[in-house]
Amino acid sequence: MISKNQIKYIRQLELKKFRKRENCFVAEGPKVVGDLMRKYQPIAIYATEEYFKESGVSGQVSGIRNQEIVVTAEELRRISFLQTPQQVLALFPIPEPNYQLSIVNCQLSLALDGIQDPGNLGTIIRIADWFGIDTIYCSEDTADVYNPKVVQATMGSLAHVHIIYTNLLKLFDSLPNDYPIYGTLLDGDDIYQQPLSQEGIIVMGNEGNGISEAVRQRVTHRLLIPNFHQGDSAESLNVAIATAITCSEFRRRGTK
Repeated sequence: MISKNQIKYIRQLELKKFRKRENCFVAEGPKVVGDLMRKYQPIAIYATEEYFKESGVSGQVSGIRNQEIVVTAEELRRISFLQTPQQVLALFPIPEPNYQLSIVNCQLSLALDGIQDPGNLGTIIRIADWFGIDTIYCSEDTADVYNPKVVQATMGSLAHVHIIYTNLLKLFDSLPNDYPIYGTLLDGDDIYQQPLSQEGIIVMGNEGNGISEAVRQRVTHRLLIPNFHQGDSAESLNVAIATAITCSEFRRRGTK
């Protein structure tokens, strides 16, 4: 059985200030929780008896035996942030950031400039995982990656991608002068016609305003995903979709 204080505690983790104070976040569902458990030691697991039996988790994870709490479907509904709870909810510690400039210099990374929608952020993390992009640099005004909606949208990819919140301007200014910084802009050049490298940073901008002016000035390669429709059409692409197209083109070039 779960107590009223435990319910209150978990529900408060919807708030960033509370997550920061407690240094933990919520994950839900067998897929998301299972992927995160392969990398992080959970603080507590609240799950149905059926989940514990089928998953084999109960008593198998060192240090959390006393925090494996069996809950009913109704209790799970009371603590869940999902419309349809999925057997298990777990609390995980927020990992310490591991920022190293040397890592930036030898791989393809993403930089998110003011992404606000939790669903978009979670989907972008999942896209990065799919295309083998291990690091995402987020501006300080980007949505919190440990928001329950973001965690859920990653579908477990949060366990595979490093998320670093930083001042993007300082990050870019610290890079070598010839280091490629790509940006998707409406006045950019056709991505399918431009040379693309397999190292660099791809900047994706805010849903409504795009890349901020200050960051735009640091972009060294301006890219455009062309609109192939003749006549009236959508004004722009969703940022997560644009990220998928851009990452796909970079990786396609790398396979030649």
